[in-house]
Amino acid sequence: MVERYFHFLGEQQAKELLIANEKPLTPTIRVNTLKIDKDLLRVRLKNKGYDLESIENVPYGYKVLNIASNLGSSHEYLQGYYYIQNYASMLPAIVLNPNPGDTVIDMCAAPGSKATQLAQIMGNEGILHLIDRNQNRIPALRTNIDRMGVLNSIILNYDSKNLSKLNIKADKILLDAPCTGEGLINQDPSRKKSKSLSDISKMSKIQVELLKSGLSSLKSGGTLVYSTCSIGPEENEVVVDKALKDKENFEILKMPYQFGVNGLLEYNGKTFTRNIVNAQRLYPHLHETIGFFMCLIVKK
Repeated sequence: MVERYFHFLGEQQAKELLIANEKPLTPTIRVNTLKIDKDLLRVRLKNKGYDLESIENVPYGYKVLNIASNLGSSHEYLQGYYYIQNYASMLPAIVLNPNPGDTVIDMCAAPGSKATQLAQIMGNEGILHLIDRNQNRIPALRTNIDRMGVLNSIILNYDSKNLSKLNIKADKILLDAPCTGEGLINQDPSRKKSKSLSDISKMSKIQVELLKSGLSSLKSGGTLVYSTCSIGPEENEVVVDKALKDKENFEILKMPYQFGVNGLLEYNGKTFTRNIVNAQRLYPHLHETIGFFMCLIVKK
């Protein structure tokens, strides 16, 4: 598993990544502007002993530099004034940037971090289809939807591989795909030993199916963000390359900001096409976040 890092990162950066994976991250929160102004929340939490610092490119995000008590048990959290969410996890919804009147699909929505953010960006307008195939995860999704005051959503316990059967054509689609979580080692050290190359291969096949399904449900001119909390090319550039093969009516777009580093142009002897360089990668050792991948695709 680790040998792959040396291949696509180089020796020095691979070593820096491994060191960074051993360091805990600074907690980050997303203010829920459906319920409270971000500056007002900052004052309220400051009065309780929290020290917050604004996050670049996330107008409603804060780093929590000093934690007075458990972030998940404050009155403000329980009232849905904020969501505990890693910085990288906030970016796909920002890149997708749905409009208030859009029809939007979150293909793997539970437990609701990105789903509630999409509703926030949409101002609780439009239609937000929240889909998840795992029935056991639906209660957590429903709880977060209610806590955050989301009013424009429809929750479906359904397999997004069969999305086309619902006959929904969306303006915007978010596919934060199930993955091995290879980028989450600094949050869950057990992943260093619990995942293998066979797990990656299995997930890659599922991801390709999901991405193809999502692309088939886009309106002309619609956009889809594909993201994972994995740094493995097999779950990212390889997936996008396979899903877009022979699909001339789709294009990988440049993102509005340079959040991370560019997508890989080649891996393991395979050269990628279709502007995959416009995708972005985030790494613990470079961006003080989880390992993450994002790609913005438009249907022409």
